[in-house]
Amino acid sequence: MRETVHIVSHSHWDREWYLPWEAHRMRLVELFDDLLELFESDPEFKSFHLDGQTIVLDDYLEIRPQNREKLQRYIDEGRLVVGPFYILQDDFLISSESNVRNSLIGHLESKKWGRAPKIGYFPDTFGNMGQAPQLLQQAGIDVAFFGRGVKPVGFANEVLSDEAFQSPYSEMIWEGADGTSVLGILFANWYSNGNEIPADLEEARVFWEQKLEEVRKYASTSQYLLMNGCDHQPVQKNLSQALAVARKLYPEISFVHSTLEDYVEAVRAELPDNLSTVKGELTSQETDGWYTLANTASSRVYLKQAFDRASHLLEQVVEPLVVLTGDEVPRDELRYAWKLLLQNAPHDSICGCSVDSVHAEMETRLQKVQQVGQFLAQRSLDRWETKLDSQSLQGLAFSVLNPSAYTQSQVLDVELVVDAADFRDGQLEAHFQDMADIKLPPLGLYTSQGQELEAQVEDLGVAFTYDLPKDAFRSAKFARRVRVRFALANQAPFSWQTFQLLPKKEKTSQNKNEKILENRYYRFELADGDLILEDKRTGEQYQHWMHFEDSGDVGNEYVFKAPEGEEPLLGNLVDFQVIYQDQTYAQARMVHRLLLPLGMEESLLEEQQRLVEFKNRKSQRNQQVKELYLETRLTLFQDNPQIRFQTNFKNEMKDHRLRLVFDLGIQAEEHEADSIFEVVRRPNQPSEMWENPSNPQRHRTFISMADSQTFYTVSSKGLHEYEVLDSGKIALTLLRAVGEMGDWGYFPTPDAQCLRDWQVEYALELGRVEQRYDSYQRAFAFQGACLTKQVGKHSGSLPLVWQSLQHPALDNPRIAVTSLKVAESSDQILLRYFNLSQESIDLRQDDGEWTDLLEQPLSEEMGILRAQEIRTQVVGKQLKGD
Repeated sequence: MRETVHIVSHSHWDREWYLPWEAHRMRLVELFDDLLELFESDPEFKSFHLDGQTIVLDDYLEIRPQNREKLQRYIDEGRLVVGPFYILQDDFLISSESNVRNSLIGHLESKKWGRAPKIGYFPDTFGNMGQAPQLLQQAGIDVAFFGRGVKPVGFANEVLSDEAFQSPYSEMIWEGADGTSVLGILFANWYSNGNEIPADLEEARVFWEQKLEEVRKYASTSQYLLMNGCDHQPVQKNLSQALAVARKLYPEISFVHSTLEDYVEAVRAELPDNLSTVKGELTSQETDGWYTLANTASSRVYLKQAFDRASHLLEQVVEPLVVLTGDEVPRDELRYAWKLLLQNAPHDSICGCSVDSVHAEMETRLQKVQQVGQFLAQRSLDRWETKLDSQSLQGLAFSVLNPSAYTQSQVLDVELVVDAADFRDGQLEAHFQDMADIKLPPLGLYTSQGQELEAQVEDLGVAFTYDLPKDAFRSAKFARRVRVRFALANQAPFSWQTFQLLPKKEKTSQNKNEKILENRYYRFELADGDLILEDKRTGEQYQHWMHFEDSGDVGNEYVFKAPEGEEPLLGNLVDFQVIYQDQTYAQARMVHRLLLPLGMEESLLEEQQRLVEFKNRKSQRNQQVKELYLETRLTLFQDNPQIRFQTNFKNEMKDHRLRLVFDLGIQAEEHEADSIFEVVRRPNQPSEMWENPSNPQRHRTFISMADSQTFYTVSSKGLHEYEVLDSGKIALTLLRAVGEMGDWGYFPTPDAQCLRDWQVEYALELGRVEQRYDSYQRAFAFQGACLTKQVGKHSGSLPLVWQSLQHPALDNPRIAVTSLKVAESSDQILLRYFNLSQESIDLRQDDGEWTDLLEQPLSEEMGILRAQEIRTQVVGKQLKGD
């Protein structure tokens, strides 16, 4: 078979990284300008791969809008290859839905220019998610190019049967978590193996001898791939001459200026039958463990928290709220917000491994997403409120809406306006006094049916407020306000209910034991300086079940490395007090104290500047110490087995990692954690090849450990790094502070020391193993937040209590719902869900319609939901004004 070398020209375009976005963009403009000139001057320069993303077109055209027609012409001719993604995202540190929307928006954007190449392209992703094959196939893509996660060994080397993440070839079968498979092509010699091809004869001879040997080592066919480009690489303008020299040197080999699609077609025609199969997530499990880059999950945790808040707002509030309230679909605004969100999703961005100016701009972009999302949510609530039939209500009223797919229990603070006075007539003092003089009787909380509930009502006095009517000038007011705090208990998914404040007799405050916190599931008691946790269902007591620990860090934004010989510093519990307890919920405050060094020795800076590899650094923590106080609020709901925590602290220390360790006495060989559309089982011990003293892992929402009888599940918000210690303890990273970017040079990052105030939220649940999936549902619910809206008294068509959607997926604890939305180009309401378990689930119904992830209709019948299968179902139509 004649050997063919496919040269694919490209530039891996990190939109922002060691330079801020605009600085990189100026170079992107130069790249495009050079490309357009080259296309016009050199007909032999066939094509250029735009790194699998469409956003580069937008970035260029903002500067050169006059070149749109030129871009369109070369895209039509196949010389510029665009898409299929909007950006090149990090797999693990954005939500499942964000991964879907990146593909959906990328295809829609590609369609504006022509068509999306059906190439799954993950050249530099920091590990690959186990559901990538299914996500690709549901977007009509059956091949994936990737650069990390699998160890190539060469066809001449033996592959041991128990090595699941190695392949002799760069080509392999990649089977996803649900059994879906694609052709996987590993950049075994990296995505720059054909960079800067010499046009000089002697230089070319040396170049090609090395490159041909390297590609032959891993190729399963006679088709070889050379990627002509690298990070922010300018286009090679003399490539045609360089290829002419190669053809002269090797007349027996075909050198083709190619595309990835043409290469795949040629490879498929020759694939052998003995390709290896790799399964699930590909995270370099069978390496020495130093360069998995999993510690990017803990770099600049504040970015992860902000991204999760923003993505949750769009996918779990705004989109389902439109369906829940029957509102008009804000397609343009949502598309803008999703694009803005996804601009923070590339690996060098959301992973927190860029220079400070990049991440400062990310915070601004994420704030913009919040501003758009909050406006859209409030507008839907305002429109919905006018349609509510509230004539039967007697007092101040408000509704609570649960736009999530999970039953919600929360402590809610609701501020209500008792009365307001417009002061635009200039009588400020009079109007303020009128509001201040309002006499408020003791108020109690009642359902719309008149059932009294436990609540605390506080008079907030008078404050400035304003209205911004859509059809009139703004209204400035003084308002008399009250706040009601109560525990919302088990509100159904996609529902609302209405409450009212009415006069009542004041109750005497309940007595509480300031050292004992309990509900029907647990009892917490302080004894001998330790907080004892008792599971009241089993009588089991746990001592030393949680502690905070802190370690020095001589690593960088990519990799954690403790100083040589260091043992973690542990916190002490110095205070525990019950602060509130009634029949519905209880809260306690506990304080831990750690005495920590302020940073590392000055020698660390010298090692960084000399580019000493982090593994070889000798610096230790300095002798200057300061107290770190961690104040934690612990919340129990009477009818909920999930224990919730909120910890606040101020970080004033540098170069360290702060973790919370849970130890419930369980020993196991593996554990479960949720990832992208997947619950993945991971071993508690790494492979024999592992050298890294730590084994960091990534999760989205929860980690769960179990033995034959008992489980415990740890949930978190925006905290995505954990480690299993001693085959049973779960260490959740709360903060990692470092002072340099790392990678290919010295880039100081003082903001990555995270010297700021912190608030972190997490949860714990214990139970019998047969209830494990119920804990997963509560972990997902923990991410959500209900909305409140004050209700006026008027007639309307909507009831005071309502659940808008009922579906088998909402009732089965083994199924997780990720989205309820109106389709991009129709009025269909789409519900997306997936099977959390390793067993099939019978969801057969009499009829139904389904779509793929690009919202295109599927013709096949859907019945049994396979293990880890993702499904998008049509559950109705959005009727305008309904």
